Amino acid sequence: MPFNTALTRQLGIKIPVVQGGMQWVGYAELASAVSNAGGLGILTALTQPTPEDLRKEIRKCRTMTKPPFAVNLTLLPALVPPDYHAYARVVIDEGIHIVETAGNSPGPVIKQLKAAKCTILHKCTTIRHAQSAINLGVDFLSIDGFECAGHVGESDITNFILLSRARQSLSVPFIASGGFADGQGLAAALSLGAEGINMGTRFMCTIEAPIHQKVKEAIIYAQETDTELVLRRWKNTSRLFANKVAKEAVKVERESTSGKFEDVAPYVSGKRGREVFINGDVDYGVWTAGQVIGLIHDIPSCKELVERIEMEAEETIKKAGSLIVGGGSSADPPPGEVGEK
Repeated sequence: MPFNTALTRQLGIKIPVVQGGMQWVGYAELASAVSNAGGLGILTALTQPTPEDLRKEIRKCRTMTKPPFAVNLTLLPALVPPDYHAYARVVIDEGIHIVETAGNSPGPVIKQLKAAKCTILHKCTTIRHAQSAINLGVDFLSIDGFECAGHVGESDITNFILLSRARQSLSVPFIASGGFADGQGLAAALSLGAEGINMGTRFMCTIEAPIHQKVKEAIIYAQETDTELVLRRWKNTSRLFANKVAKEAVKVERESTSGKFEDVAPYVSGKRGREVFINGDVDYGVWTAGQVIGLIHDIPSCKELVERIEMEAEETIKKAGSLIVGGGSSADPPPGEVGEK
């Protein structure tokens, strides 16, 4: 049974499940499969080397799915930043109406996209950043708990607290990101006030994810403890899969006497991380993974996964409702409880 939340209504999707915009993973093959399954698939803009390559990927995705899909545009510090406005212009020119934004100083790009009437989902790791994004006019917030893969922020607040704070504090709808892999998680997120969930690592471990099978198998066999926090010393903390190079990066980071990023830079090369997804050597470079790896035990198709999540969430919500007995607080206590009589 399709869900009816602010997210599904505004985006025109059936199931309130959003695929994370993952670097080197968010290609047309995965995004189209998620959208075809009833969720929201996302292309990752900066996975494409140029804005024109993004245009080609958008057009390719459009031949593979008819339901809506989105584009992720993440703004991160760089010595030579990409031309973010050029990527945004391609998104607008190609008629993409849903954009996931993230990163530093997104205001000018969000303004550009909002002028074209795009719906903006903005990722945040703190309530303070979320409130700043609201002032920029975003339509939805993606609230990222400390469990998430990639950039976790510096506040170390897990989703159980962060989502409740979002429910108490935010004036725009939000979705939950970080630690979600199944329908029980979706039901929990909805109960905490979210309008849906964002899943990255879980979608990496699907048939359509364009990464090597050995990476998917590494996720299956991993425990929730098999991640590392890297670059904390430079306040750019990222949660990575705990392979040999990530562990070595942590060691170098802790033991560096100079405190210079150059000491650890060779270990956190994004280019080597991309090669992992191609050659299947999970220790060749660093790659992002959330603590949710401990909950992932198979490699389904996106269709199978989304359908399973829908069924599990519905069953979980019904089960929770069945725990309520009587007509309210004035009803007789359930058997086994001591009442006034």
